[in-house]
Amino acid sequence: MSSFRTRNRRRTRARPAILLATATVLLAATFAGGWWAAQRITPQKIAYTKGPAPALRASKAAARPAPAALQATLERIAQGYGEPVGIAVSDVTSGWTASVDGQQTFPQQSVSKLWVALAVMQAVDDKRLSLDQTVTMHAEDRSVFYQPLASRIRGPNGLTITLADLMRHALIESDNAANDMLIRQVGGPGVVARVIADKRLAGLALGGTERDVQTKTAGLEWRPEYGQTWIFKQARAALPDDVRDQALANYLANPPDGATPDGIAAALAALKRGELLSRASTDFMLDLMGEARTGAMRLRAGVQPGWSLAHKTGTGPDWRGASVGINDVGLLTAPDGHTYSVAVMVRETKQPPSARHRLMIGVARAVESYWAASGEPAAPTQQIATSAPLQGGPGL
Repeated sequence: MSSFRTRNRRRTRARPAILLATATVLLAATFAGGWWAAQRITPQKIAYTKGPAPALRASKAAARPAPAALQATLERIAQGYGEPVGIAVSDVTSGWTASVDGQQTFPQQSVSKLWVALAVMQAVDDKRLSLDQTVTMHAEDRSVFYQPLASRIRGPNGLTITLADLMRHALIESDNAANDMLIRQVGGPGVVARVIADKRLAGLALGGTERDVQTKTAGLEWRPEYGQTWIFKQARAALPDDVRDQALANYLANPPDGATPDGIAAALAALKRGELLSRASTDFMLDLMGEARTGAMRLRAGVQPGWSLAHKTGTGPDWRGASVGINDVGLLTAPDGHTYSVAVMVRETKQPPSARHRLMIGVARAVESYWAASGEPAAPTQQIATSAPLQGGPGL
């Protein structure tokens, strides 16, 4: 067990079951909900001791071809969705990958928080950062969209928080302000890109902080006042439609945070095998991914009893009746410990949320059905790093 593995000490809060009748009250409740979500992650003191565990390698034998039955099932699921999607499923132990448009580039949106976390944990392994060290966030450290931490940045003293808790907010709740602060602490987007390259992870990109990527996607340039999301949304709404059209078209044509489903599945499989970080850092990341509260109706909704999921979602903006960057990626572990890395990515979709959910649930169920029919052997416990059981929670 990792010497610094955190334990949630959640406090149960009763919530009033009041039906909100007006839009004004509803907006207030939404803001309050974000603030309380930030409070539910109790700050933890992390006693991190780096153990120079050797890399945990999978078999060097060449990966066998993807199972024909699973490949055919994934193709049927993708075709049935009616819009372009990317799907990749990799066996963490044997290394095969079944995919549909797995080499195509899709916008990641918040999936890219995984690679920021990877760079942070590499810095911890290198003793350049410590999970116990604190940073202070001020008004200028706010980001855009979902950032419950921003409501806790008050006055000249700001908010002092540990890197461990920033990691928790970024991976468990997908807090954009937490993620952007982690990028700054690790040395900037270029450092994250360098970690990706040094680890030979193909088909992955970051693109910058959330606030820079999101403002450019909207057709704006970042300004400090946009840290108040309502101001950002006002500025975006004031743009001519053709400006927003062109900005979004530019983003989709060459997403700065683009990645391929195959690349993501391969990176997650390598993380699970312990090839990317020390054992302690690997466990810490997987634990946080296992507690992710977002995407309750995506891959998680397809997880059968006895299975567990450690994952990260991505959700982009809506414009002209379409949604951009609707993703869920993660590690799906069977009752016997056999693990599959899974990536489901949608570039742009006009399908209703129910259809998006069916797509992702269908992929998870396809993997589970394949495992049940194939009788895959259990993953060797000394070879594969284990993750914490899935913790429930509200999705975004």
